[in-house]
Amino acid sequence: MRVLIVAAPLQGHLLPLVPLGLAWRDAGHDVLVATGGDALAVDLGGLPAHDVAPGFAFGRIAGRVLLRHPLLARRELAGRAGAAVVGELFGAANATFVDAVVALARRERPDLIVYEPLAVAGAVAAERVGIPGVLQENNLFPAADLVAAVAASGPMRRHRIGAPAATITVSPPSLTGPRPGLPMRAVPHSGGGEVPDWLLRAGERPRVVVSRSTVAGPGGGDPTAAIVAAAPTVDADIVLVRPPGRLPRLPANVRTVGRVPLDRVLPHATACVHHGGAGSVLGALAAGVPQLVVPGPGDRRHNAEVVARRGAGLGVAARAITPDVLARLVTDAALARAAREVRDEMAAMPPPSAVVADLTALLP
Repeated sequence: MRVLIVAAPLQGHLLPLVPLGLAWRDAGHDVLVATGGDALAVDLGGLPAHDVAPGFAFGRIAGRVLLRHPLLARRELAGRAGAAVVGELFGAANATFVDAVVALARRERPDLIVYEPLAVAGAVAAERVGIPGVLQENNLFPAADLVAAVAASGPMRRHRIGAPAATITVSPPSLTGPRPGLPMRAVPHSGGGEVPDWLLRAGERPRVVVSRSTVAGPGGGDPTAAIVAAAPTVDADIVLVRPPGRLPRLPANVRTVGRVPLDRVLPHATACVHHGGAGSVLGALAAGVPQLVVPGPGDRRHNAEVVARRGAGLGVAARAITPDVLARLVTDAALARAAREVRDEMAAMPPPSAVVADLTALLP
């Protein structure tokens, strides 16, 4: 079988799809990834990729859309717009590469297209070429709601987006409630990077790993400055992953590293702090460590609220991060217990290899 995987040209959109792609390949199928932008700069585990969006610049697209909708833009930056803005944002984004995805599908003639909710160009290509499309959830919003929002956007309204032959859901039921579709374990894939040896074992003190978004822009939710300010009186070692270029003098208990695969680092950490992306949320849950999620634009406030409601972490604005907040993050037994419960729940979900077998049997 030939499988085409389509993701929006952003790292956070593609990386959650890589484990399923690797499972398809390991089962003996041919796999090709269609994406672009900074998503092409990460390690895809050897999966071949085709750039369907040369010169893609999401910041320019977002700027134009938000300028046309100033009131919605304010709600979006506060993380309170739901799918109202994301549909227009990713409708405009998909419009820049939908024709290239259709052309690629016609040339490569895949038997199946797997696409994520904000890359409906994959669904358009499946409809045009007449092959099954499979929708893979890659965040904590219901996938069908996001597809509907993008399909209703001005730029994508002229395209026919058929219903998927199957939907894969990765959200742990205790986090978001049960959802229809084929359940699959969310296997973290961080896209490469070298890991120092000391990060692959537990330290003498609690360790807090701090990461930030790979997407620059307003409301990015970078907690670095607040963490550095709070760190001196916290009985823990702080590790800043890919910190911003200019930093103040760091306290003795704060160290920095470049890009590292968080799926290898977090199992040896006590807790983590991040900007609220769905990949970061699911990665921390898969490792069973409590997390502090900084609410922000898009789905980030939603993600913070979901984690806090489950009791597996805290949702705290960057400006409100204090030594007491960090101390609670590493000492609260209830947070740690809930995080481990979700980890075990995720581990019991079918792995990508099982979903490959199910889809192979399901599809003609």
